[in-house]
Amino acid sequence: MIKSLKAKLFSIAFINLFISFGQNLSLQNKECGLFSLGGRSTLSLFNDAQSNSAGTGLGGQFRIQFADKINSDWFFDYLTSDIGNVANRTDYHIGWSVLVYPLPKMKIIKPYLIAGHCFDYSYLVENNNPSNKIERWSSAVQGGLGSHFNLSQRLDLSLTGQYMIHLGNHIDPQMVGSSVVFNSEKGASLEGHLLITVSLNYKLVDLW
Repeated sequence: MIKSLKAKLFSIAFINLFISFGQNLSLQNKECGLFSLGGRSTLSLFNDAQSNSAGTGLGGQFRIQFADKINSDWFFDYLTSDIGNVANRTDYHIGWSVLVYPLPKMKIIKPYLIAGHCFDYSYLVENNNPSNKIERWSSAVQGGLGSHFNLSQRLDLSLTGQYMIHLGNHIDPQMVGSSVVFNSEKGASLEGHLLITVSLNYKLVDLW
């Protein structure tokens, strides 16, 4: 009885979700004021010779569109990667970006230029000794290109490529004999990496 009720409730919610995708969004002032909510997956290609794998992670974002040609992303990312089979790295990004649409409006594809800023928390730990670790807070700027692929009036799939530069100390592990030593170079280091982000976004409401 309970399982049957749960199945019915799930079916109703699933149907309502697809119905909402098909509903038209009432626009008050063209595309100004659109508020979107989405999830994202990011591939991070670090410029670190010791890293033997790309960073991967998940996150979330929301968008507020200020004008027909100007949008904004407000995001959070959680990324993990391996470093030279001796350590692993975790990065948390929280920040914002401005999206500019330079081309005339198209129905399906909507290219954009993107640039922004974020705060980054990095955490490195030795694989064989979790007590051996180092952490860093830094600021970063990022910029690149992307495009929305409109699946409906409300739903879009977005693909973005950005280069991110961290304005903070560079940290990396080094082998000293059989031990792993984490180094932190003093002063600002322009450490950078390429970010490829895929996101799915749903326009909830036109705020103004």
